[in-house]
Amino acid sequence: MSDIHALSGAYAVDALDGDERAQFEQHLGECETCRAEVASLQEAAALLAETTATTPPAGLRDQVLTSIATVRPLPPEPGEAPVVSLESRRRRRATAWLAAAAAVVVIGGGGLVWQQTHDEPPSRVEQLQAAGDVQRFSLPVGDGGSATVYRSEHLNEAAIVTKGMPAPPDGKEYVLWLQHGSTMTQAGVMPEGSDNKVLFSGDAATADGAAVSIEDAGTEPIQPSDDVVALFSFDT
Repeated sequence: MSDIHALSGAYAVDALDGDERAQFEQHLGECETCRAEVASLQEAAALLAETTATTPPAGLRDQVLTSIATVRPLPPEPGEAPVVSLESRRRRRATAWLAAAAAVVVIGGGGLVWQQTHDEPPSRVEQLQAAGDVQRFSLPVGDGGSATVYRSEHLNEAAIVTKGMPAPPDGKEYVLWLQHGSTMTQAGVMPEGSDNKVLFSGDAATADGAAVSIEDAGTEPIQPSDDVVALFSFDT
């Protein structure tokens, strides 16, 4: 093998096949530098294995992608290329290999770790559903449909999740409301579709309940019409 030293990173995380492993272990008996490097990388790999994956804050993915799109690399400085020792090249290869194996992003000084996968980060509604103090209120809607409201006082948020909800009549739309005592406050509009996840706007923590009504599309009603299709009481 032309550069057996380059296998130190793969060996440290047990990624070599049988022949490569045997050949590299024979080399380790003769190379003090590689022994030290493998010991250091194995220690780092052990620490990464203890890392806890934490849910990233909403919008982090968009911020990262935006930053990537706006960052431009600096042009190289004129002059001769620097001379890099073999030892430096080996360490860079090993470090890059280990970083790729770890595949994590550490954010700031708070210890937040986001494990990189191809999955999308949880939506705000999904985070609300997982809140420790979440309350859940469900009602049937239409023929076989359902609407469920989730509310967290700690997060001061509420959301509605619908399944099989019938479409409103032509020229109409579903409007969301939050109830505070005898006052109903408009809290959003349901998008088209039978299955939706929508956050209520407004103060959900102090609300007594929520409602869904059918209103004229494109209007701004100040109170629900008589056509209320779902009424949720948070005291239940």
